Amino acid sequence: MPTVSLKRDLLFQALGRTYSECRPYTLGPTPLLGGWTSEKEIISKEQGNVKAAGASDVVLYKIDVPANRYDLLCLEGLVRGLQVFKERIKAPVYKRVMPDGKIQKLIITEETAKIRPFAVAAVLRNIKFTKDRYDSFIELQEKLHQNICRKRALVAIGTHDLDTLSGPFTYTAKRPSDIKFKPLNKTKEYTACELMNIYKTDNHLKHYLHIIENKPLYPVIYDSNGVVLSMPPIINGDHSRITVNTRNIFIECTGTDFTKAKIVLDIIVTMFSEYCENQFTVEAAEVVFPNGKSYTFPELAYRKEMVRADLINKKVGIRETPQNLAKLLTRMYLKSEVIGDGNQIEIEIPPTRADIIHACDIVEDAAIAYGYNNIQMTLPKTYTIANQFPLNKLTELLRYDMAAAGFTEVLTFALCSQEDIADKLGLDISATKAVHISNPKTAEFQVARTTLLPGLLKTIAANRKMPLPLKLFEISDIVIKDSNTDVGAKNYRHLCAVYYNKNPGFEIIHGLLDRIMQLLDVPPGEDKGGYVIKASEGPAFFPGRCAEIFARGQSVGKLGVLHPDVITKFELTMPCSSLEINIGPFL
Repeated sequence: MPTVSLKRDLLFQALGRTYSECRPYTLGPTPLLGGWTSEKEIISKEQGNVKAAGASDVVLYKIDVPANRYDLLCLEGLVRGLQVFKERIKAPVYKRVMPDGKIQKLIITEETAKIRPFAVAAVLRNIKFTKDRYDSFIELQEKLHQNICRKRALVAIGTHDLDTLSGPFTYTAKRPSDIKFKPLNKTKEYTACELMNIYKTDNHLKHYLHIIENKPLYPVIYDSNGVVLSMPPIINGDHSRITVNTRNIFIECTGTDFTKAKIVLDIIVTMFSEYCENQFTVEAAEVVFPNGKSYTFPELAYRKEMVRADLINKKVGIRETPQNLAKLLTRMYLKSEVIGDGNQIEIEIPPTRADIIHACDIVEDAAIAYGYNNIQMTLPKTYTIANQFPLNKLTELLRYDMAAAGFTEVLTFALCSQEDIADKLGLDISATKAVHISNPKTAEFQVARTTLLPGLLKTIAANRKMPLPLKLFEISDIVIKDSNTDVGAKNYRHLCAVYYNKNPGFEIIHGLLDRIMQLLDVPPGEDKGGYVIKASEGPAFFPGRCAEIFARGQSVGKLGVLHPDVITKFELTMPCSSLEINIGPFL
């Protein structure tokens, strides 16, 4: 959930009134007001009082915004939403207008097809910025980049001072060595290759370099004079940088997702067209695609949906008249009116509400406007008794008895490194059938675990100073690739126990197995669905000290004394024996 920081005094000024205390408003599934602080307080908490000296004491409201409400990510959208919700103003109507002269044109070349093939554009004409408005404009772009734009991977926003440029504009892709310009906040020109090296140490921009750095061509936007506007999604050119004094803004959004690019453009222009000379009007721009087709943006499309009042009442659990429901929806920025037989509500979806996709979204907004706390609690009409899943019930029963046997339960991460489940256990990663994480944040969370053993051994390594013996167990899921399932992987519930002491303690682990089988009502022997252990080998176990466990005619796990190499790789110094079985077959 994104958090928006607003200066209290600016918020009160925009609302046209002040408040003596904080009042929680709701414009989404959660209350908006998440707390208040100041820049000085934030720095003091993070870096200490010395660093905080001289920082601003201006009160900031920290507001939590629902992730799908892109129109609430800035002061302008929040204030507009609150004023409409409190019925102080009517929702504005956003209009796309054609320019008096020649329309600004953005031409996309076919070289962009394999990198970032889509682009949209618009112009905010005769806008008036103040320092606070300018800061809000920049911050909205950053919030959108982190949210719907998925850290610029799907969409990147570029804003430019139109008066410093000359159209038409060309969006193309070139070799990095052929791109040279002065980037934002730099004093000289650099090639794209040089910029990528420079920004590897930039705390802000280094997170976006991977999007294009391995591509043979980099995207770039030029004006008719060859001036570089931007190299999306990395940096804008310094030539067309916007300032507080900028009057005309050219906005371009490039990306790999055409729909999201259009949504992002609509949000930016609707939020800040309020400051244009002709309020809530946006000048159109023409975008020409490589196939020759031409489109005009922004779309600023209004659409209408029909929802029956009885459906809303039924889904929410209230009894409101259609007129009241239409009023509630209008307060949520969804202009509504009752039509037809008196039970049908026509809802107009504005371009700022891209989160409204289905009728259920409209029902949710009606519930929010009504107030979740105002919905009367009722008993369900269907009488049901909840039951625990058999596998979970068995797991709980085994936990109690494992603890009674003197073992301590641990809970370890479901994700681990490739080294933990392969190299340290003497296996090849390809033989583990592990599910890999496509973009792991750290080397510690590269794959889903295929065995519980590494987690227990790492727990012992972190608790080596504890009195011996250490007797630990865990009952949790492991994940294995399975092409026969719809998701390509399957979970198995495993029980794993380890005994760590000055002697291996194989007999203790063996005795634990016998106790588990006794509890599961599985008799020893191969007859009548019993269990047996047979000599086996495994790279993780000491030669001649490993056995495979067979129960009810199938292999369910292994037990044995761990190999010294395994013990050493997990930074342990004493012998260790382990047991791991799949408890699924015992249901």
